[in-house]
Amino acid sequence: MTLYYQDDHVTLYHGDCLTEHREWLDADVLVTDPPYGVKWTQRIGGYAGAGSYEALRMAVSGDADEGLRDAVLAEWGARPAVVFGSWKATPPSGVRSRLIWDKRGSHPGPLNAPFYTTDEEVYILGKGFRASSPPQRSVISTKEQRSAEVSRIGHPTPKPVALMEILVDRCPPGVISDPFAGSGSTLLAARNMGRKAIGVELEEKYCEIIAKRLEQGVLDIGALA
Repeated sequence: MTLYYQDDHVTLYHGDCLTEHREWLDADVLVTDPPYGVKWTQRIGGYAGAGSYEALRMAVSGDADEGLRDAVLAEWGARPAVVFGSWKATPPSGVRSRLIWDKRGSHPGPLNAPFYTTDEEVYILGKGFRASSPPQRSVISTKEQRSAEVSRIGHPTPKPVALMEILVDRCPPGVISDPFAGSGSTLLAARNMGRKAIGVELEEKYCEIIAKRLEQGVLDIGALA
């Protein structure tokens, strides 16, 4: 729909990444946190069933299944990509490596349950990622309080900038692309690493959050464990 923000490193568009703003396809590396396809909903103080008012208010758009994620990856093709996801959904095709984001600062969870998930998966697709000795370990831990980050940033699923910097640091050279810009963590990390980035975000309220974070810089309190 519109060019929403631009500086020397970052360009952000407001609109649909598949039908309105396809500039992200001109980049070199995809680093994105798409809807996982797990029908995720949240309300203050816990989770809600799909029929509740709170759940409808906090639902992630496009999260009914993996279709939106897969449509974007089909457009992207075989180029290198870093894509967040969940074990509850089918991984994208062509995964070469799988990383684990260990959310050590997560809420303690239900009062009475046998298990509680405090991790997310990160899928690596394509080639050209930076190698090192020793290599980056597959489990990356952060210790920020997740509920506090949601309140502080104003987005239901913000990713720590420090985590995104680790991922961007491993990416092949070139422009970073994020067609599901969300809270803007990918764009902030790319700029912090001296990389150019193109983002697209469907929700205007999140575009405003991203623009403010980029204008103010970022003091990332989501420290690594």
